[in-house]
Amino acid sequence: MAVLGVGSVFAQDPFEIQIYEYETVPRGMWNLETHVNYVGRGTREFEGPVAPTQEQFHVTFELTHGITNHFEMAVYQVLAHRVGGGYEYVGWRLRPRVMLPRSWRLPVDISLSGEVGFPGQAYDENSATLEIRPIIEKKLGRWQLDFNPVAGRALRGPGTREGWDFEPGARIGYELNKQLDLSLEYYAGIGPFGSPLPGREQVHQFFPGGDLKLSENVVWNFGVGIGATEAGNRLIYKTRIGWLFGHRSPGNDRP
Repeated sequence: MAVLGVGSVFAQDPFEIQIYEYETVPRGMWNLETHVNYVGRGTREFEGPVAPTQEQFHVTFELTHGITNHFEMAVYQVLAHRVGGGYEYVGWRLRPRVMLPRSWRLPVDISLSGEVGFPGQAYDENSATLEIRPIIEKKLGRWQLDFNPVAGRALRGPGTREGWDFEPGARIGYELNKQLDLSLEYYAGIGPFGSPLPGREQVHQFFPGGDLKLSENVVWNFGVGIGATEAGNRLIYKTRIGWLFGHRSPGNDRP
């Protein structure tokens, strides 16, 4: 989520490190994604009740169902292991997403995601959070460009007074062959809208990695994140496996 602790900005939710792409899950189909991330170098001290991120191990299960040709709904279960804390249940999330049809012939492909989260206190001082994520995509031959200008805020907790934070993310992907896409992902934590943090307190992370197609409906994403500033997490290992299953509903062809 966009706000993970009062007084601290994280460039990317460390439980779901992902740049969203344009297309939603096809109607009638399901997609199960398992996110596994490890913070090799992060924060080392508690910030109020929020635990340090150093050596945290995160597992998130995300189940998405295609409701219509252009609308999906996802639910998340978030787990973590931290030093001195053992394995813990972190919280859950709910995320609807809508996709604008290609038949509108816009110059870029656009979809919009909203996410409400209910995290545990050891991972966020705010007990309810909101994320609004526009997804803007453009394909140029083998290249694909994605931009996620994310806005997030606390709905319940001490962070509500801080308003909306701006945390943009972007991805450049290149289709090397039918099985492998190479990519570079970027995540930033700029601070509140209209009042950005000083440069040394902002978070800027780069994730070189890729997507390997293990079968027709199974994709493995991998990457290593490097922080360009001393703020936030500076070394993160991330991986994600997505499994698309079920039966497409009749009339599910997309324009």
